Amino acid sequence: MPTADLVLAGAKVRTLDPDRPYATSVAVRDGLIAAVGDETDVRDWCGPGTEVVHLGGAHLVPGLVDAHSHPVWGLDMATGTDLSGVTDLAGLRAALADAARTDGWVTGFGLDHNAFEGRPVHRDLIEDVLDGTPAFLRLYDGHSALATGPALVAAGVHGPRGFAQRSEVVCDASARPTGHLVEHAAMGLVAEVAPRPSYAARRARLVELLSAMAATGLTGAHVMDAGDPELIGSVAAEMVLPVRLRFAPWCMPGADRTALDELVAVQGRGGRHWRTGGVKFFMDGTVEGGTAWLEHADCHGQGTDAFWPDPQAYAAAVRHLHAAGVRTATHAIGDAAVRHVLDVVEGLGPGGRGAHRVEHIETVPDELLPRFARLGVAASMQPPHTAYTRADGTDEWSRRLGPGRAGRAWRLRDLRDAGAVVALGSDWPIAHYDARAVLATARAPRGAASARAGLTGLEALEGCTSHAALAAGESDATGRIAPGLRADLTALGLDPVTAPPDEVAQAPVRLTVTGGHVVHREE
Repeated sequence: MPTADLVLAGAKVRTLDPDRPYATSVAVRDGLIAAVGDETDVRDWCGPGTEVVHLGGAHLVPGLVDAHSHPVWGLDMATGTDLSGVTDLAGLRAALADAARTDGWVTGFGLDHNAFEGRPVHRDLIEDVLDGTPAFLRLYDGHSALATGPALVAAGVHGPRGFAQRSEVVCDASARPTGHLVEHAAMGLVAEVAPRPSYAARRARLVELLSAMAATGLTGAHVMDAGDPELIGSVAAEMVLPVRLRFAPWCMPGADRTALDELVAVQGRGGRHWRTGGVKFFMDGTVEGGTAWLEHADCHGQGTDAFWPDPQAYAAAVRHLHAAGVRTATHAIGDAAVRHVLDVVEGLGPGGRGAHRVEHIETVPDELLPRFARLGVAASMQPPHTAYTRADGTDEWSRRLGPGRAGRAWRLRDLRDAGAVVALGSDWPIAHYDARAVLATARAPRGAASARAGLTGLEALEGCTSHAALAAGESDATGRIAPGLRADLTALGLDPVTAPPDEVAQAPVRLTVTGGHVVHREE
């Protein structure tokens, strides 16, 4: 073979390739894996320009992939005061009283529904500590926000609004907005007038974020939004993106044939380490926000409506995109939402197998589990989300669902046992992007899911590698360490398969390689 650009030697290589499960050295050339072997092969691979990295017994695995993330859209979502540490109303009020003002506003993100201690989300709970300052606070789920009166006035929101999608400006009995904005269209009313980071600030934060992601071992992310092609293209033209990004722009209710054809037209567009591949739908919202589509209402009488007011219009859109060869990913948290997506894919016939996926799947009954494998629908799940719930059922998610449905939380183990492809991710900025935390919580789910067995160490690793590749339709290009596949590689200081979950969460990341480029090296 021609001499390698990069050789990784002295490693404990777990390839996930059945033809050669283990090795000690890997050669890389032109961004691809050129050879997999042992120490006796290294000399033959090297030339004058070869960089040789001796890993000293580190554990080399296929590059870790976050199967659900928002690294560009999240730049806007995660701005202002970080409220993720707030646990009660007193803490929220104290944080807002001390919060920095940006262009005369207070903005915040990461606010847990549980901080309201069972009270309805309402601006009256916080306005007195803000002294008339407009405030826009995103709740952690990314599907709801709290806006104060001055913020609503700035956005021209004085009462209820109608939307083409499932969204609501929550109002009291006198039609006065409470400040609770549910789902994207309602949130967008205030987001459009609230301060936004400049292009330069977003660009700098993006570079910093992707580098930090790579430092946790991430080499790729399935980005569940359109991102910002101009921003990504600009950055990618000047540097190697540390994390490979695959974007899936949204298809929202009301999309006509022209809009669908535009989504088809952008497929495959991109540059080095980034491209558009697939389309993202929403079939529902969130349990905590009362917008998860459930087969029976939650404890507040909510959750019986789909995000698409006409679910058959969603089905028609999926059929249109499928006929054009476009893969789809659908956000479906509640049991009714998941069932509808599976029904739609089943209606596509055998050709739908392996081309579509469901995101989140937070509560599903037994009878839906085998349909994933039978239909070839990938389950894309985010184990870190379990941390927003509590084992004793006192959290907002569990209370809304009740013990029966809460007892079916995040069925990772059951889906794998039923033969499904289970891809794993973080949904950053909803949860932290650290790939090691994804691996750890997949094996030891928290909160409402803690009574259930998690995945094995090998299954968790597959969720961030080979199963992520299957979910994206890229198993012929990535997800394993084998000649001809992408040189996306992660070296850890311990074995992510056999080490205890708590140790995996803190595993030293020795090296991260994306497309044959060393994008992170332990100091």
